[in-house]
Amino acid sequence: MNIEQKFAGLNDFLPAGAFEKVIIFFKQYPVQLKITHDRSSIRGDYRHPLPGRSLHRISINGTLNPYSFLITLLHEIAHLIAFVQYQNNIAPHGREWKAIFKNVLSGFLNQNYFPATVEHALQQHLENLKATTCSDPELNRALKKYDKRQLLQFVESLPIKSRFQTMDGRIFEKMEKLRTRYRCREVKSGQLYFIPGMAEVKPL
Repeated sequence: MNIEQKFAGLNDFLPAGAFEKVIIFFKQYPVQLKITHDRSSIRGDYRHPLPGRSLHRISINGTLNPYSFLITLLHEIAHLIAFVQYQNNIAPHGREWKAIFKNVLSGFLNQNYFPATVEHALQQHLENLKATTCSDPELNRALKKYDKRQLLQFVESLPIKSRFQTMDGRIFEKMEKLRTRYRCREVKSGQLYFIPGMAEVKPL
């Protein structure tokens, strides 16, 4: 079985045409790829090879839309390349990783893999790289339009005094904006919390 056949299922999660370009990395580096169920805390993960092993381990949430999936996969591939080049001698999202990720991601721009709005947000993202796409509001908003989970909304988009439910089932009332976060009151306990405006919640 060749590499294309081994990872053929990956094509179902990527934007049209991106598989041929992505597979180049899997030919260059031995990778164990795991597509997982939805994880609210992370979109993807990279683990370097275990002692005495050669396989780099990458996991990606299978519930991501194709554009988020590709960006997350490239993010983790950048971690892989950074480990190959620097081992554990650099910060996880330091300048070395940022340079690698910028180089990797740039190879997928202007190739019609992304919608125009996402492409524009990615161009802006590259000018001031964040540790994750989640911490880039403009890119996150652009990607959200193509999300499979359309029932969820960002906290920032909900009206003041409206109620919403978080991923862990707790119910909150939105109160006031404080820079990038909102003061919210948990209905059951009455306690106040500061919740990011880009947090995805279920409106009630």
